[in-house]
Amino acid sequence: MPTADQARIRILVADDHPVVRDGIIANVKPQGDMTVVAQAGDGAEALALMKMTLPDVVLLDLRMPFMDGLDVLTQVNKSKLPCKVIVMTTFDTEEDIQRAMKAAARGYLLKDSTQEEILDAIRQVRLGETYLPARIVQKVVEGMRKTELSPREVEVLQWVAAGKSNKEIGAQLFIAEGTVKTHMKNILEKLAVVGRTAAIREAVNRGLVRLN
Repeated sequence: MPTADQARIRILVADDHPVVRDGIIANVKPQGDMTVVAQAGDGAEALALMKMTLPDVVLLDLRMPFMDGLDVLTQVNKSKLPCKVIVMTTFDTEEDIQRAMKAAARGYLLKDSTQEEILDAIRQVRLGETYLPARIVQKVVEGMRKTELSPREVEVLQWVAAGKSNKEIGAQLFIAEGTVKTHMKNILEKLAVVGRTAAIREAVNRGLVRLN
């Protein structure tokens, strides 16, 4: 039968700001079902300590020296470490959230989260669940709505990927060149990129267009 210490959720806190680490640890320390087994000030140290201590849950910052949080997540997956990772960051863009979740993060918290949110996230993730606070879910939903391209915009983008100019695309689609420019402006805004090449790359990554 496991002892009290063995039954506790073993936590590693990784953040390059000591004040942030201290704050998280202060929230966790009084909890009878949790214990902090290690803390790290950069991504490389975090990965090394994860391999050494095998914590149950890792609270991981996205932006850190030497290795950022996404690189750490990638290595965790490659090494098949049994740690469950919760990203804890100040960055709440839809892109950051999506990238973290695609990299197999089990939760996403902002650094101004309440003590209750942090503790709930740790407990739920330890049980194998995914934890996303309501405001993060809302951000993802809003981002999906905002970046959804219309059928016509996808059509325009497909011709852009084929190397056609705005004038040529207008002729193909029987619309004015100025209309094509308007579509391209909307496409760049929705994909949050600068330039046609970046738009094509992002569209291919999202599966919106295919390169022949």
